[in-house]
Amino acid sequence: MGKILKNLVPYYKSVIVILLFLVIQAWCDLALPQYTSDIIDVGIQNSGVKYAMPEKITQEEFDIAEKFMTDEEKRMWEDSYIQNGKLYEINIKENKIKSRSSELSMALLMNFSMSNVKEKEFKKRMASQMQADEKDLEKMSVEEIGKMLGITFKVTETDGEKYVDMREMMSMMPKEAISTMRESMEKKMDVMGKTMISSMGIAYAVKCDKEAGVNIDEIQKDYLWTAGLKMLAFALIMGVATVVVGFFSARIGAGIGRDLRSKIFTKVVGFSNAEMDKFSTASLITRSTNDVQQIQMVTTMLLRMVAYAPILGIGGIIKVAGTKSGMGWVIAVAVITILIYIGTLVVLSMPRFKKMQILVDKVNLIAREILTGLSVIRAFGREDKEEERFDEANKELTGTMLFVNRVMTFMMPGMMFIMYGVSVLIIWVAAHRIDGGHMQVGTMTAFITYSMMIVMSFLMMTVMSIILPRAGVAAERIDEVIHTEVTVKDSDNPTEIKQNKGIVEFENVSFKYPGAKENVLNNISFKAQPGKTTAIIGSTGCGKSTLVNLIVRLYDVTEGKIKVDGVDIRDLKLIELRDNIGYVPQKAVLFSGTIEENLKFGNENATETEVKSAAEIAQAADFIEDKEEKYKSHIAQGGSNVSGGQKQRLSIARAIAKNPKVYIFDDSFSALDMKTDAALRKALEPKVKDSAVIIVAQRISTILNADEIIVLDEGEVAGKGTHKELLKNCDAYLQIAKSQLSEKELGLDGKEEL
Repeated sequence: MGKILKNLVPYYKSVIVILLFLVIQAWCDLALPQYTSDIIDVGIQNSGVKYAMPEKITQEEFDIAEKFMTDEEKRMWEDSYIQNGKLYEINIKENKIKSRSSELSMALLMNFSMSNVKEKEFKKRMASQMQADEKDLEKMSVEEIGKMLGITFKVTETDGEKYVDMREMMSMMPKEAISTMRESMEKKMDVMGKTMISSMGIAYAVKCDKEAGVNIDEIQKDYLWTAGLKMLAFALIMGVATVVVGFFSARIGAGIGRDLRSKIFTKVVGFSNAEMDKFSTASLITRSTNDVQQIQMVTTMLLRMVAYAPILGIGGIIKVAGTKSGMGWVIAVAVITILIYIGTLVVLSMPRFKKMQILVDKVNLIAREILTGLSVIRAFGREDKEEERFDEANKELTGTMLFVNRVMTFMMPGMMFIMYGVSVLIIWVAAHRIDGGHMQVGTMTAFITYSMMIVMSFLMMTVMSIILPRAGVAAERIDEVIHTEVTVKDSDNPTEIKQNKGIVEFENVSFKYPGAKENVLNNISFKAQPGKTTAIIGSTGCGKSTLVNLIVRLYDVTEGKIKVDGVDIRDLKLIELRDNIGYVPQKAVLFSGTIEENLKFGNENATETEVKSAAEIAQAADFIEDKEEKYKSHIAQGGSNVSGGQKQRLSIARAIAKNPKVYIFDDSFSALDMKTDAALRKALEPKVKDSAVIIVAQRISTILNADEIIVLDEGEVAGKGTHKELLKNCDAYLQIAKSQLSEKELGLDGKEEL
């Protein structure tokens, strides 16, 4: 995870912008359920009225309400309203309305409860007051009881049920009796839920507003429209925030992908052959494509989902706590269940995620080998065997991916089961709390929504738990390449060549490949002089190509020194060393582009004349001139649209166009026929008269006229000298010569000269 996050450091400003907009998005997201709750509880159930204190109240109702208040409550009550004719209108700010509604709730509820007493309850209370038999009063009507007491009781009927206003009688009672009733009422309120108390208070406010002529329907409509428009505004802000987050996260992801590819490419270009041997080509391709894509995708999702999940989850928990519903334990149970479930799946799948990337490398390696060597495979009739080899690797990868996918298929159904289970549990618990007056329906709705948000935040993190392990492996593989120590690198204190002559000198050079037990080259010493040709010959596998690879520092020597113009090549800057060398590899390599671009590959400033001259020396001018576009003719990737001989000649021409001080031809003439070979070497002589020429050859005819021939045998110098000297003094050279040319051609006249 740390390896993934460190890639974000260069983009910290954009990350801050993303986090800011994620907070805005979460804030909007978390605000919507509360508005839904308010629409249900206030807008629908309470007709848009939010507080127990009415907006307007008749003078009669105003005076009656004071009878149930203490002196302090009367002062607050009178201070809250201003008289306007026969009506009293509220005259305080909303924050004070909220606090005073709470402080006056007891008096207002007593007033309201006494104004709406069921007929049966009324008769029961009156029997208690009059110390009469309840059965006698049951037979009497409310009007008859009122006449008996000399009081006219107001009677209203709702849904077939009669309600009696007993407040007229309360006005005749002494203060002590009212105080006793208030104490009794307070005890009842302690048992009642806060939600029920609030609903009763608001019902009183609605009743008073209606009596005062307030249009409750208009209030309700205004409230619903206001709440709806606020929800729409939040939704729009959330949409804008989502777009901004998506834009910046996509840019960061793409930027990180670009940076990683650049870092890998820059690092790989600087690899010596030792590092290239450590990482296969197929693996490096996978790391710079598939692995980088994994990091890019995960980074984008990390910023959009993982960063949002904790913000939403923590916000949801805060909102749930704010509902004061007493059901926080439900969320705790849900979160613990989710963590256990996710943990189990991750433990099962993590080892396979790590194995998956290795298997992807293996499939790529086999596929690359088969495609590269397709002609050889067909020539030897190995199609079926290679298909089996690929099929085996492919099936192993498929099996691993199937296992991971099968494990992860349990994730979504499991998470959905937990989510719906939590919803059912919330509804079941909330139903009991609503019934007890401790919760409203809207609060339950908001609680369910917040709970789902919390669960969804964990679900988002769960999705990342599927991708993160694989991305973590990819990050480690990329990090491995980027932080690989390059064995061939510039010296800390580089030395410059004072006089650039082109003298190459080997001093007791020995070399063994990294990880090998034995040396490939042992105690090699010779000097290649400017204006002279030094040839290296020997049997296959004796170390000829390895020797010239040491000159251009594709590897560094194990023992001894290689000097160019008297300076150890390890003390030279690589660019300075290689600028002095024109290297033609054993396997000709061309790049996609034009012929001219390929010939200028080592010398971008080469003139048209120099390019044509190099082509003529390399015997490539004829076939280039035959092409329709000549030097502007296109070369396909790898030079697949030219023959092997043409490719080799273009490769030689590329080195010649560079005009170096040292020419290295690593068995570069093997693809040429004898005539072309001879013509090329003849044309090359005047061009290289001031440069050192080192030729690795298999054919004796190529090096007959070399100034010095080095004969290698099992990594050691078996002989040095001219062609004639070696025929006399070197048995290894004689055997090679006799295997290629007749004794007459060698000038031995039928005699073996040792």
